[in-house]
Order: sequence, then structure tokens, then C-alpha cells
Amino acid sequence: MYWLTVILILPYLILLIIIYRSLLKIKPYKATFLPSSFVTVVVACRNEERNLPSLLKNIERQDYPEGLFEVIIVDDNSTDKTHETASDYTGQLNIITINNKGTGKKQAIRTAIEASSGNLVITTDADCRMGKRWISTIASYYEANKPDLIICPVQIAPRKGFFGRFQELEFLSLQGITAGCTLAGNPTMCNGANLAFTREAYLNHSGYLHDEIASGDDIYLLHSIKKDKNPRVSWLESADSVVTTASSPTVMAFLKQRRRWISKGKSYDDRATILLAVATFVTILLMVSLLVAAIIIPELLKVFLVVLTLKSIPDLLILRNTSARYGKSSLMKWFLPSQIVYPFYVLCVFIFSLIPAKRDINSPSPREI
Repeated sequence: MYWLTVILILPYLILLIIIYRSLLKIKPYKATFLPSSFVTVVVACRNEERNLPSLLKNIERQDYPEGLFEVIIVDDNSTDKTHETASDYTGQLNIITINNKGTGKKQAIRTAIEASSGNLVITTDADCRMGKRWISTIASYYEANKPDLIICPVQIAPRKGFFGRFQELEFLSLQGITAGCTLAGNPTMCNGANLAFTREAYLNHSGYLHDEIASGDDIYLLHSIKKDKNPRVSWLESADSVVTTASSPTVMAFLKQRRRWISKGKSYDDRATILLAVATFVTILLMVSLLVAAIIIPELLKVFLVVLTLKSIPDLLILRNTSARYGKSSLMKWFLPSQIVYPFYVLCVFIFSLIPAKRDINSPSPREI
């Protein structure tokens, strides 16, 4: 029994150890020169009149020369005053406010990029906040390395209680895996809340974004670029390039967001992403099955504890590394209770994803996808 469980969990352990070893090679990037690229910042919005003013103030405070970047706000069929809020902004920003030519975030981003002037495009969301060196750091990294796509770090705003801490830890683990896989030369994830790419790369791959699926404007772009003969995808490790996004306010909102994320899985054709997803799900299913079986056969509790320990070792290493890099080491005291809850959370999300979501033309908003 022990050997069978070890064999089943072995792919997960190997993959996460590879990711951890890659994280040990991370070197923070520090801009040493003033870039000169013209940059387009794209924000796809639906019903974001409350969030837009704070975002635009953050962008206005950038240390990047005002004449070297534009901000394109795409109103994705909002029913509030999103369009007016952007159009009437009185700050010192080169803002272009346009309407989405279609529906949904993918079409909104496509609409913006077709109207853009910058060779380097940075996407973010209306509820994101960033420091004043955000644009200059990304532009500097681009000029120094010339990648087609730059995956930039994202963190979520703190929220009190176990639910809030669990969200932060889970998001940190996703960021750790994102960075580790990219540094290992086989990126599997990215986040459109903080993503940069060349206009040329986007236009070359915009026809492969699975428009029939509501979400995935970021991950499908990544997977498509990976199919190039010599894909140039980079992880930007820099505190100056981080954006902070809002955490989910309720458990149901959290589950709905994760359902949207997991719903894309059946359309993935990237082998590395599929392998990581399958290895993780098999490990989670094994843990839940063993724990349930231990209620009937108490002897299996020892097997469960062995699997829990084996899984926890690489998880702990990755989270310790990532939480330290993000200045959130204090969250590690929540690691053990989160580790126990995590298998049931993943199983709940998977079951929840099998329940068809009600079609609502006003939801999800672009930033929720």
C-alpha cells in the first residue's frame, strides 16, 4: 500500500522539486537605465466606475515620462459610468477611452491593441494597484532582454481571518509555481492582471485565444507563444513590478472565480500545464480518498499521514521561498491548517466546476476572469 501511494504521488513530488530548484536561482531585477520604449497600458473594464479613479491615480504617479506611454481604457458593455469615469478623468494622463467592439475581455483587449501605438503592451485590471516604478521597470526589463512575453508578479490584498490567510497562501503558491516553471524554461501559468508582451507577438497569436471560452485571455496567449520555434517568455522578479489585486470577499465569490479558472482546463493543449494539473489532482484525490477510507479502516490513517508529509515538503519549500520574496513570511504559521484544508478545497472546486454556471451578461467582469 505504501509503495502504491508513493508511486502515485511521485510525479507531483518530482515536478515541485524541479520548480523549487528553479526558484533558488531567482535574481531580482533592478533597472539600471531609463528605457525609451513607447508603452501602451491596457485596462479592460466592465462596471468599474468605483475602482478606476484609484487605478488611474496610481498610473498617473508613474516615474515613466508622460510622453512615452498611453492608457487605453476599454469599456466592455458596462451598465454603470465606467466610460464617463475614464473619459472625464482630469489628471495628467494620455487616456484613450474606447468601447469594446464585441463582448468579453478577450475581445476588449483585442480592440485596445488594434488601437494601440506602443510596441510594448502591459495589461492590468481596474482593481489593481502598483508602485511608481511599475512601467519603467517592465519597460527596462523588456529593452534589456527583448522577450515576447513578460510574466510579472501579482499579490492579493490581505484579508483577516483564516479564509483571508488561506487565499493569500494559495495565491503565493500559484505565484511560486508560475515563477519556478518559467525559470525552468517551461512556463505553465500567467496572470493578465500584470502581463506584458509585444504588440507583434499578440497580433501573431490573437487568433488562437479560444474566443468560445469566456476566460483565458492570458493563459491561451502564453500557450500559443510557447508553440513558436524559439519562444521568448520571461519571469520578471522585481518588487517594483508587483501589482496588488483585491482578494475574494466571500467563499462563494472565491469558488466561482476558481471555477472559471478550472473550466479552461479541458481546452489546454500545453503538455507541461496538463502534466502539472493531472499530477496535482491525482495527489489531492489520493489524499482525500485515504482520509475517507481511514474512517472505515483506521490503519490507513498512517498511509494518509505519510502522503500528507511527502506532499507538504515541496509545498513548504516553495511557499517559504515565495512568501519570503514577497515579504509575507508571517503567513507561514497558517501553512499546516491550510495544507489540511487544501485537498477538500480543490475537490470542492472540481465538483463545483461540474455544475453549469448560470449565464449572466453582466458577469463576470473582466477583472474577475
